[in-house]
This record gives sequence, C-alpha cells and structure tokens, in this order.
Amino acid sequence: GVVSFEVAVPPGATALDCAARVVDAVKIPHIAASLGGVESLIEQPSIMSYYELSAAERLTIGIKDNLVRLAIGIEETADILADLEQALASLQVAGEK
Repeated sequence: GVVSFEVAVPPGATALDCAARVVDAVKIPHIAASLGGVESLIEQPSIMSYYELSAAERLTIGIKDNLVRLAIGIEETADILADLEQALASLQVAGEK
C-alpha cells in the first residue's frame, strides 16, 4: 500500500526542507518517482511528481511542500516502522537547534 503524510514543520523551517530531511533520513525505502515495485519506495511529490507545477498550482490540487508518499514493500514491518520513526525523530532534533 501507499501511505501519504505531511511532515510537521517547526518554527523557522520550511516545509520543503522538512520533507526532504525525512526522505533523506530513511534507510530502507529508495527514493523513486514511481511507487511501483516490491521494495519500499519514498518520494516528495512537490519536487518529483509535480515539479512542473508552481507552489500555488500544487496547493490547488492538495500537494503541499511537506507531503511525503511512502509505498510499503516486502521488508519487515517492524524494520520499516523503526526506520520511519528514526527519520521523523531526526527532524525533531534538527528543529530544536
């Protein structure tokens, strides 16, 4: 399945950067514009699938800069959850600086 979620944006940070930090921090999913495959894949739609649209056009169709899409693959569920948790935790630590 595919899960879409919006990353929280701490004060002083940008939505685009926060989503990118989470995408870059995961270790299991591979970054990919197409979410089809047996392995877990992750993407930041605002700069991948919808890069040709302006920020205003993306907002009109519900694509925010902090949106992340994650296609779950055949890896162990516990491993994927732990990986996502550490990626989100790294964002919280970065926001505290």
